[in-house]
Amino acid sequence: MTSLIGEYECKVDAKGRFMFPVQLRKQLEDVFEKGFVINRNLHQKCLVLYPIQEWNKLNKKLSKLNRLIKANDVFVRKFTGGATSADADNTGRVLLPKALVEYADIKADIKVLGSNNVIEIWDKKLYEQFLSQDLNIEKLAEDVLGNLNFNDGDDE
Repeated sequence: MTSLIGEYECKVDAKGRFMFPVQLRKQLEDVFEKGFVINRNLHQKCLVLYPIQEWNKLNKKLSKLNRLIKANDVFVRKFTGGATSADADNTGRVLLPKALVEYADIKADIKVLGSNNVIEIWDKKLYEQFLSQDLNIEKLAEDVLGNLNFNDGDDE
């Protein structure tokens, strides 16, 4: 799977559909027709659009959790509860499920972001608020990436 990149402004129509960005579609040319799963983001009020192969990889890992353990059972239920199949129609529009639109406070203007192996869908104003947070990105980079060796030649 290609690492998805780009930030695109789109509009949601009255039926909850948006036109999938052409440049992002080009990055997904091998998998676009296979479809997607859309769900809530765990940490932000936005949606995540998983190419079906990425969802299947994640779901395979989730299926290994022992559902007799309450925390596992609750997590799987909460995480997968809003998951919905999403396919582009013949004009390239994707329908956003109403319950997920409400969760993410999506209005007419959205931001569609390539985010490594998934696509994020944000209400434009909420995304701008997220970006304007007073956050020390240098400290965050150190905390998240500080223990990784970027010189090890591992290209996987």
